[in-house]
Amino acid sequence: MFKTKAKLKFKANSFDVLEPGDHVICAVSNKKIPLNNLNYWNIELQEAYYSPKEVKIRFDQIKKSE
Repeated sequence: MFKTKAKLKFKANSFDVLEPGDHVICAVSNKKIPLNNLNYWNIELQEAYYSPKEVKIRFDQIKKSE
């Protein structure tokens, strides 16, 4: 199903495809995310997240390190 990892530039409400592909990798869980299901990312860190659960984990990690 998954063939090529895409490279993206995350923006406020969208992303630019820098290198074509069909998925990206979640920065927290390492799960593959199909581009058509990609809904969560962090612009400052330029990271993709599989679900709100991973977003919360990363948020907690950042808060803990401050």
